Amino acid sequence: MDTPGRRRNPYELTEETPVYVISVAAQLSGLHPQTLRQYDRLGLVSPDRTAGRGRRYSARDIELLRQVQALSQDEGINLAGIKRIIELENQVAALQSRVAEMEAALDGAAAAMQQREAAVHASYRRDLVPYQEVQQTSALVVWRPKRQQSSD
Repeated sequence: MDTPGRRRNPYELTEETPVYVISVAAQLSGLHPQTLRQYDRLGLVSPDRTAGRGRRYSARDIELLRQVQALSQDEGINLAGIKRIIELENQVAALQSRVAEMEAALDGAAAAMQQREAAVHASYRRDLVPYQEVQQTSALVVWRPKRQQSSD
């Protein structure tokens, strides 16, 4: 994934860079090229295409081909089941990514809230006296004004 504000080197190879032609991908995955074409038609492993419509597989595609083969041969799962497993795994990965984004946003919001709270506390006047509640009584107090004395 690219980070915002940072450009990726166009010549940098990643696990998602489509570089392998079908014959090389077949050899790397241990499958027949016709099997790769069938998987592409079924939507199990869909490699990128060149301008001339040739298939180009990435390292991630090769790993997925191996996973499909293992599920089919070792686990006995049919291709429709494998397709559903792949869809669900992709959905889980997308949801995990979304959760990570939301956790980061939540952490940022919590930090901003703490900064604002600290700023409010720093703005308190220090010369104020804290309020202490007075006990209420039922006593009656009579107020009598002082008489003014005349200075004649």
